[in-house]
Amino acid sequence: MHDIDPIRYEKLTRLQSMGIAPFGSRYEITHSSKEVIEGFCEGDEREISIAGRVVSLREHGKSAFANLKDRAGKIQVYIRRDAANEDNYAVFCGLELGDFIGVKGKTFKTRTGEVTVLVEKFVFLSKSLRPMPKEWYGLKDIETRYRQRYVDLIVNDEVKETFITRSKVIRMIREFLDKKDFLEVETPMM
Repeated sequence: MHDIDPIRYEKLTRLQSMGIAPFGSRYEITHSSKEVIEGFCEGDEREISIAGRVVSLREHGKSAFANLKDRAGKIQVYIRRDAANEDNYAVFCGLELGDFIGVKGKTFKTRTGEVTVLVEKFVFLSKSLRPMPKEWYGLKDIETRYRQRYVDLIVNDEVKETFITRSKVIRMIREFLDKKDFLEVETPMM
């Protein structure tokens, strides 16, 4: 996991040769995944813009699905070969776990009842050059989890929630003590 995957690097150079910037500079989002799912209503024709890390990718004949994970949760996106041009569809199907993309489109519900974004346009925000651990296997080695905390936070939602909770508790304690005119002091060890 420490080295850049040569296959991923080759895909990076292929994207660049196609004129696709594999490391986007700026992308405006309108919704988080949680907002899209909670605010969904049938017949809503609003165009939304979301961004996230690709955590799964599945091809089904003339269409493809991907799950994007952002700070708020996970959402499914869907692209149809006949609605996208052939190059865009091929680039979408060439996505890999860990890539960051931005997606614009409209929402709908699948037959299974999952809120999904129909991709009208997508852009690369960052090409992943290192493979991610498979989501369903997680990261089991304790040493790796502590040495590569960033990977642990990406793969293990429970660990991420623990850090979020810890941050909120510390903030609340600081606010409480600050209101009581306590002074927080850090004194380095000599």
